[in-house]
Amino acid sequence: MEPNTIETIDLGGRIPDFTPWGMFAQADIIVQLVILLLVVASFWSWAIIFEKVMRIRRVSQQAEGFEETFWSGSSLDDLFERTRHHPDHPLAMVFISAMREWQRSLSGKSVIRDKLGLQDRIVKVMGVTINREMERLERNMNFLATVGSTAPFVGLFGTVWGIMNAFQSIAVSSNSSLAVVAPGIAEALLATALGLVAAIPAVVAYNKLTTDMTLYASKLEGFADEFSAILSRQLEEGGH
Repeated sequence: MEPNTIETIDLGGRIPDFTPWGMFAQADIIVQLVILLLVVASFWSWAIIFEKVMRIRRVSQQAEGFEETFWSGSSLDDLFERTRHHPDHPLAMVFISAMREWQRSLSGKSVIRDKLGLQDRIVKVMGVTINREMERLERNMNFLATVGSTAPFVGLFGTVWGIMNAFQSIAVSSNSSLAVVAPGIAEALLATALGLVAAIPAVVAYNKLTTDMTLYASKLEGFADEFSAILSRQLEEGGH
């Protein structure tokens, strides 16, 4: 029998569909599950990336506007009254937490008995606020790291499984023609490709976002140090 006749019989008289959807439809159930997992992970990663990029851009712009107002020379009490009811970014939260501790400690007192203790409490309050706000900002970043590190191996698992099925097809048909093994190999390699498609953006975005968040955390810490120094000077002058 001619090779082309054998190939037609082995393929059931149909031409393999090498489009992505066609390869998915023809794939083994395990390979299909791997592909679905990688597609979902990729979409979720992109959703997190867009959300983080927009949020970091927004809070950075808000921080710049707040710092301009803060250093404009206006009263700290007036600024506190304007912002305490609707703090919408981490820098404002740091300022409000410090001012609340300041006013709570000095309320009704004309003489400050424990200046050092008050300074320490204000520094700790701002530190706790910075950590809490950064935890919120960094939420879901672990997912990007997980996708970036595991997606290639998940895709590789799908590839290995698909190639095993291709070799089984060779054993069953006793035919090693490329036309017999090509569909299974193509489906298997699709899993590897999707693993890379999911992992590469996740890794790049994780590194970029981590750098941006580190810079933003430094901005918050710098503001906290400067504000602490301002309050310390006011304490030395005898209050506010």
